[in-house]
Amino acid sequence: MKKLIVLFLLIGCTDPTPTAQEVVDRAIEAAGVKKLVNAEASLTFRDIDYTYSMRDGNFIYSRIQYDSIGNQVKDVLDNEGLFRYVNDSLINLGEEKRAAYTSSVNSVIYFAFLPFRLNDAAVNKSYAGVVEINDKSYHKIKVTFDAKGGGEDFEDVFYYWFDTEDYSMDYLAYSYNEEDEGKGMRFRVAYNPRKVNGVTIQNYRNLKPKVKDSVPLEQIDRAYIDGKLEELSLIELEDVVINH
Repeated sequence: MKKLIVLFLLIGCTDPTPTAQEVVDRAIEAAGVKKLVNAEASLTFRDIDYTYSMRDGNFIYSRIQYDSIGNQVKDVLDNEGLFRYVNDSLINLGEEKRAAYTSSVNSVIYFAFLPFRLNDAAVNKSYAGVVEINDKSYHKIKVTFDAKGGGEDFEDVFYYWFDTEDYSMDYLAYSYNEEDEGKGMRFRVAYNPRKVNGVTIQNYRNLKPKVKDSVPLEQIDRAYIDGKLEELSLIELEDVVINH
């Protein structure tokens, strides 16, 4: 009888709930994005070519596009900052434009390789419970950023939903506050997941609330289930190449 009581107590004291850090670590492992620590990659997003390179903590991201008269415009973001070249000539940028181009280039790379950057030093993670979406269970993780190292948009808040069984990142959401758009939020639904040289790459359906400011960010998963979101755009990554 004593053995049964001890066994019952041991089972009762077992807490199966993982920490936010444990969930993210498992998701990073499942997605294979650790391989990006020392790697080169390229991809196309909305007809614009991007490259990624990281070696020993030093990174170089680039974006190449063409203006209306055929000039090549290349933005290069590295540990020193962002530099713009037009037909290989360095262009002097004001601080406002430099910040905007930095955010734009960094954003595409950041989202393309999630959940790779969720263990950065400026990232704060907290566990927000287990939720059911479309008959599947997900660990819900909230992410905020420190001002130091968190970038221009450090005040943005993110949520990620990781499958409780395989730790795939099937949904994400975030709030933003832009000068041109004001405040808003987005909810992304992953589709077409595929492995590229061992790294998971996926596309997203980009959704927003049907009625602006009608949904608190922390409840946006419920709004999705209840049909209160509408599709805004598709996030499609093409011609992805990864070498590591």
